[in-house]
Amino acid sequence: MRKHIARLKKGLVLLVGVLCFSLHAETVSNYRLAAGDSFRVSVYGEPELSLETRLSDDGFIRYPFLGEIRVRGLTLTELQLQIQNGLKGDYLVDPMVQVTMVEYRPFFINGEVARPGAYPYQPGLTVNRAITLAGGFTERAGKSKITIQAEGATPDERERVSLEDRVSAGDVLNIPQSFF
Repeated sequence: MRKHIARLKKGLVLLVGVLCFSLHAETVSNYRLAAGDSFRVSVYGEPELSLETRLSDDGFIRYPFLGEIRVRGLTLTELQLQIQNGLKGDYLVDPMVQVTMVEYRPFFINGEVARPGAYPYQPGLTVNRAITLAGGFTERAGKSKITIQAEGATPDERERVSLEDRVSAGDVLNIPQSFF
């Protein structure tokens, strides 16, 4: 009976791990690059084509043999295919390109938290986890009036959110002061 329970526990741990990885992979596959993101490009067997860079405000990178490439707004997979197709034929027969994230651009949290400021984004980040990263609520926090301003939106376009809602890279969370 104990062996059966131990196997069941191992199976559940494995299942939870697979589900968490799937959620992380889905979040990362939909992630669009923007200024502040840092990523690595590797080409198998071609170390001179490896590159690690942080994307600047203009949204372009300089890549060997391809020149300037517009990267802002692309997913990692789209960038990988663009580089792979650019290298294929003229320079390499069948390039094996891999693009990986090194560091995500930050999100920001203002207002009634212990340590307002910029924090590194993490895939799957929720409002509750973001507040925890910022040291938690202050005594005066208006916990039911939290708003989020998506990257590129104006302050008038803020939306009210709950603690379970997702935070994206570049978002600005605002924790207002409660008057009661």
